[in-house]
Amino acid sequence: MPGTAKSASGDAFQRLSPDLVLRLVEEALGVRCTNLCRPLASYINRVYELEQEDGSGLVVKFYRPGRWNLAALQDEHDFLLELAGREIPVIAPLVLTGNTTLGQHQGVSFALFPKCGGRSFDEYTDEQWLEIGRLLGRVHAVGAARPPSGRIVMRPDRSTREQVRYLLSGEFIPPDLAGEFGGLAETLIQEITPFFEGVEMIRIHGDCHFSNLIYRPGESFYLIDFDDMALGPPVQDFWMLLPGYRDETLVEIDLLLEGYETFRDFDRRTLRLIEPLRAMRFIHYTAWCGYQVAEEGLSRVMPDFGTRDYWRREIDDLRDQLARIRAAGAGEIFPFS
Repeated sequence: MPGTAKSASGDAFQRLSPDLVLRLVEEALGVRCTNLCRPLASYINRVYELEQEDGSGLVVKFYRPGRWNLAALQDEHDFLLELAGREIPVIAPLVLTGNTTLGQHQGVSFALFPKCGGRSFDEYTDEQWLEIGRLLGRVHAVGAARPPSGRIVMRPDRSTREQVRYLLSGEFIPPDLAGEFGGLAETLIQEITPFFEGVEMIRIHGDCHFSNLIYRPGESFYLIDFDDMALGPPVQDFWMLLPGYRDETLVEIDLLLEGYETFRDFDRRTLRLIEPLRAMRFIHYTAWCGYQVAEEGLSRVMPDFGTRDYWRREIDDLRDQLARIRAAGAGEIFPFS
């Protein structure tokens, strides 16, 4: 889990104002903007919608200091530029004055993107599942070309263990529940780590759910928000799109893979990682809430974070998921030809 930054850059991040944002953007792009500076929803970064004098829209993202280092941010931008260069539908950062995509203000990094409207779906037709599969196949074909240099490795013995350590060391958990949570998480890590041995690890989106897929009428689905880009198994970019557990979504999985394999082979044995990855997501999300609390004193997405009731639910859910993994026999070959 990236550490927090209580520093001059953190102070500069907190002091961002509309006037300052507009000035930084105008200087970075060499353009003139109108007075529009509309905050957009973001739980970690600061994101604003702007408008150039010619009427074209911009989105500026100020990255929260301490979450990612410059190498990791550059990884995100390089991946997006590679994808856009292959005409894959993503929203790539704009090149700023100085021939860079990352601007700087008192240690705060920021990037500019063209505003691209669209809508998201929470249910897909058969043809849309095929289209999403084709999109992910194209993304992963580029992602497999080389590893990132500054991103997390999405394995239980790497990223998940680090997140558990962060939660325990940060004293987010009531003392009488910390041992139970830590012991259960360690059991989970030990049991699912062998499933990841020999699994292909490539650059992936990392947070591919329906809100990060937007549809632009007359065009296609666009994959957006690569903030959680990681080195991980390709199946990570599938499972959060599914409307249920692995064994309940065989039709959707088959459609996704039919589209995917138009552009890239997929090792169907790795579908056994879906439920272990779901358990890892439980811990990842909890650590993300902890990061918000450490930075701002509260979690806006989980207001009761840190209470006994919250941790009792998390422990029970994690135990249930571990039981599901054991019952499924996660080492099986998945029933697809």
